[in-house]
Amino acid sequence: MPHDGVPFTEESMARFALLDRLRHPVWVFDIEARRVYWANPPALQVWEAASLDELCSRDMGQDMSDSVARRLQQYQSDFISHDMMFSETWTLYPNGHPRSLKVMFSGIRHQGRMLMLCEALGELQADPDTLRSAEALLHSPVFITLYQADGQALYRNPSAREQVLDPAECWQTRFVDPADLASLQQQLQAHGKGRLVARVLTRQGERWHEVSARHCRDAASGQPAVLVSEMDVSELKEAEARASYLAMHDILTGLPNRNFVQQHYPVLLQQARAQNLEVALLCIDLDRFKNINDSLGHGFGDLLLVQMSERLKQLLCAGQQLARQGGDEFLLLLCAPQVKELAASLAAAIVESLARPLWLHGQEVQLTASVGISLCADGAEDVQSHMRHADLAMYSAKEAGRNGVQFYDESMDARARSRLALEYEIRRGLENGEFEAFYQPRVDCFSGRIVGAEALARWRHPERGLLFPDSFIPASEESGLIRELDRQILAQVASQLANWHRQGRDLQVSVNLSASQFADPELPATLQQILQQSGCPAASIELEITESLLLAHDPHTMNTLAALQAMGFAIAIDDFGTGYSNLAYLQNYPLNTLKIDRSFISGLPQRSAIPELITSLCRILKLAMVAEGVETHAQLDWLREQGCQQYQGYLCSRPLSLRHFNELLEHGEEPPPSAV
Repeated sequence: MPHDGVPFTEESMARFALLDRLRHPVWVFDIEARRVYWANPPALQVWEAASLDELCSRDMGQDMSDSVARRLQQYQSDFISHDMMFSETWTLYPNGHPRSLKVMFSGIRHQGRMLMLCEALGELQADPDTLRSAEALLHSPVFITLYQADGQALYRNPSAREQVLDPAECWQTRFVDPADLASLQQQLQAHGKGRLVARVLTRQGERWHEVSARHCRDAASGQPAVLVSEMDVSELKEAEARASYLAMHDILTGLPNRNFVQQHYPVLLQQARAQNLEVALLCIDLDRFKNINDSLGHGFGDLLLVQMSERLKQLLCAGQQLARQGGDEFLLLLCAPQVKELAASLAAAIVESLARPLWLHGQEVQLTASVGISLCADGAEDVQSHMRHADLAMYSAKEAGRNGVQFYDESMDARARSRLALEYEIRRGLENGEFEAFYQPRVDCFSGRIVGAEALARWRHPERGLLFPDSFIPASEESGLIRELDRQILAQVASQLANWHRQGRDLQVSVNLSASQFADPELPATLQQILQQSGCPAASIELEITESLLLAHDPHTMNTLAALQAMGFAIAIDDFGTGYSNLAYLQNYPLNTLKIDRSFISGLPQRSAIPELITSLCRILKLAMVAEGVETHAQLDWLREQGCQQYQGYLCSRPLSLRHFNELLEHGEEPPPSAV
């Protein structure tokens, strides 16, 4: 009886009875069940089996390697499709004892199934190295094939058999790219061997293989042959392609990045010149994007960059190469017969498209963009020159008011040098202590008594005299020097407040925190150090933040404000009413004061709707009110009626140097005639 309990038919009994009389070992193997189906007595001796039933009960798949299992499946497939026969050296392990046999394999159909007839032609008495090499060839994952000189396969190891489409195929037909085949044949002809990485056809489709080939002779016939070994390196090639993509593309937007620009734009530039095309390079920069990151967080800023990049992509045609240069800056390379007109119209479309409002996470956001354009007629001979010219033109667009387009001209170089010189001077001025705090008095609306001041930065330039903030604050923000400037002004104010405190003057001074300084995780530590060095009580300092910083309503904003309040600082919102705060958020922030922007005060008492709303809000939230830019007694009277506690403005005094402010404190409300 066979191992599965299915009785033999008369035909099969006669067939197996005939095989039973053979003197050399013969057995039938069920590939699907992975068990011996039948064996003659010599085969039982080979397998060291006590009986046929005992041999058929053995699970041969229990210790079968993957390579052997795949090889047996190949046999079964070839038996069914081509009625093929194979003669190979196999090492069997009956009861764990190795036996190396020369075995002939063929297919035998039995009751609708394809079984494998195994005939042991003899036991090999080879030396151990020979046996091990044969076993290694059988199990190796390397695809090894011996071909005749005309390309027909003489032998394939199991790994090679598994991956070919057709067992009869020639090695020359497997290459996807004819150039790869030509290269390998040239190497074989010149050196007798060759090696390359190429795309080849396999059962799994096109794959990348590392192919090595060399001329040799067939050991059986002595005829010229070609030995080919292959390794599948598709995963490595895919990893290389992925690494190359990541090196050349921005992960956030999927656009080409700075590396792509450096390597590929010069090639595109040369191609355009060879085709007699004109070239334009557009530098696109989002206006005040840093405020978005500072107020709403970098995560929100990243989402916004993705949206802006998608808008840019939608405007492009074939052959127009867009890249993200970094941060919020994009580059666009155009090539056309009359590129200036194309660049102008496309830049205008970009400005219009990016300025459209969008909603992100329930927040309406509107940004603008400044675009600078460099043309090949500007004298730029290479990509670096084009990039510099486009960058200068972009900065010129920002200086002109932003949300616009500028073409490069030579005068921009002079302005760039001037801007660089200004940055150097600011850095030197910070090192030399040339920046000082001026004080604009804050006055009690009802008593007229000076109760504090707002500190404002001034620059005593050694050559240009006293400079106002609009001449150095923008450059300080762009260069990143604003944090050090803020720190120095805070240190001066803290030191002076400590002096006034010792003199018995109870004053509070408000100091502006820039968005950059507020975003600094070291801000609380910096302020603590200033308080310790000066001896100033924290309650004497009111820290002013812009309303836009509250837009984020994120953990960093909340945690920073809570930490500052816990240290004893008062917190004020500067220029309230000009931003986009959700008023419902205000009650969640640790705030002390709202400063009403001067733009609302200037229209009083005639235009009073918005100021009335703000003063009502302050009363509801129990926040102190400070009105900025008060210049007339009529404005002051209206503020008193609304319960506004303090004001600052020219009605009392413009910002004063420390000496003049002290004189004002000594003489009363009217400032000295010599005040700046």
